Amino acid sequence: MTTVLQFEFGKVEIFDFYIVTTMKEGIIVIPEYNNELINVANKYFKNKPFAYITNRVNSYSVDPKIYIETSKIKNLVAFAVVTKEAINMSNVEVEKIFLKKPFQQFETLDEAIYWAKHIIKDTTVA
Repeated sequence: MTTVLQFEFGKVEIFDFYIVTTMKEGIIVIPEYNNELINVANKYFKNKPFAYITNRVNSYSVDPKIYIETSKIKNLVAFAVVTKEAINMSNVEVEKIFLKKPFQQFETLDEAIYWAKHIIKDTTVA
């Protein structure tokens, strides 16, 4: 069963081993939004590895500094971006520099989930 949470920045869908976020059109993703991600991690994935998948269907900006704080979430073990837009693909290359976790870009949500599943199956969180 999926849990859906609404935030000022967008929607977060929670699944067994991953979350899918869909950001609102035109927002700027800032480091302060990590507090919500930390709360989700603590509530739904306590002592359990999980992946973050962002489904970039809307146009928005990401402050790359957000990934410095995101990297500190111990049980976050994989980060995926789903997009077919060329500009988003080039942005992902810059974003990868800031996140110290496995970080990949995919064209479909199914590909991202498959990748995340394989990373998580071999991961344990202390």
